[in-house]
Amino acid sequence: MSEKLKLALVVSDSAKAQEGAEPLRRSHAWVKPAEADVLVVLGGDGFLLHTLHEMLDWDRVKPCYGLNLGTVGFLMNGHHAEKPIDELVAEAHRVAVRPLEMHAVTQDGRELFYYAINEVSLLRETRQTAKLEVKINGKVRMEELAGDGVLVSTPAGSTAYNLSANGPILPLGSRMLALTPISPFRPRRWKGAIIPESAEVEFRVREPSKRPVAAVADQKEVRDVKLVRIIASAEKELTLLFDPGFTLEERIFAEQFQV
Repeated sequence: MSEKLKLALVVSDSAKAQEGAEPLRRSHAWVKPAEADVLVVLGGDGFLLHTLHEMLDWDRVKPCYGLNLGTVGFLMNGHHAEKPIDELVAEAHRVAVRPLEMHAVTQDGRELFYYAINEVSLLRETRQTAKLEVKINGKVRMEELAGDGVLVSTPAGSTAYNLSANGPILPLGSRMLALTPISPFRPRRWKGAIIPESAEVEFRVREPSKRPVAAVADQKEVRDVKLVRIIASAEKELTLLFDPGFTLEERIFAEQFQV
């Protein structure tokens, strides 16, 4: 990447991020986000995801280089005060992330649309078990999945809720999605599936009045759904930048070999 790229600094409201931003503000000639080629995002994973979601509404999405001044920082780089920020960005590797598009239809006929960078999950709203028909590319693959719910995860989100639900970790660049049941009751032994990123996934809620289900695209919730369609968006492909030798794929490997 060229060192002449225009950089914008985007900072979380947290005290830690604001304090860490002061030296950076003085060390570089920053531009406004709308004028930038790359956004440098200070904060934690949650703030980076918030920034990415906001950018999905822009005419052009831009690469993001995250600096961890939050808690976990799985999607972020370490803070290297000894090296100029423009050099760090110039040397960084690109990782493409395609967000999911969630199209939900509620019981009263409303149609809603949201993006998800980590996962789309369907969850029972009451003590009643959710019952879902699972269709992929127009073909019914499971007439009835009964349990607490199900989720569809991107590779970037596969170490989040998906992993907690015992779903598989997906390498970046695999162009695959994880379809993972949440506390399945029937079929009890079904562990989920790995499907191509190009697939269209559709869930139809069985007995929606008796067994209400909510659909959640990252933090956006739609209650009382009857139908949810999910596809990966190539049009809104996002780009994350990572330091050499400390890529997201390396972190995914580390997650799989923790003891």
